[in-house]
Amino acid sequence: MIDLRTAPYAILVLRVALGILFLAHAGLKIFVFTPAGTAQFFGSLGLPPALAYLTIAVELAGGVALIAGFFARIAAVALIPVLLGAIFTVHAAAGFFFTNANGGWEFPAFWIVGLVAVALAGDGAHALRPTLKP
Repeated sequence: MIDLRTAPYAILVLRVALGILFLAHAGLKIFVFTPAGTAQFFGSLGLPPALAYLTIAVELAGGVALIAGFFARIAAVALIPVLLGAIFTVHAAAGFFFTNANGGWEFPAFWIVGLVAVALAGDGAHALRPTLKP
């Protein structure tokens, strides 16, 4: 049975944790690898280098939206392609475990599960602007 008193707070915790992870990964691309270095890496994978800048922007905007609860359900769905891209371009070839060389696909896949949970469950407590219900 779902505890309707605490479920919105569980979603809040999940939403904020996911948002912080996306901000941390965007920060890694900005401050450690640099946007130009990230673009070069994307190019080495056969992807358009400009996609790196879009990825950074989506991670930043999506992370902030999740933390603030600003259309969090939509933000969660919008972030899934970023993780699918990471899985299929980098991590799938490394195997399941994220501790493998080049990181496996388990962690990005688990992230997707969290995003799907937010998308299905709703915006949770203290959402700045909840997604309108159909």
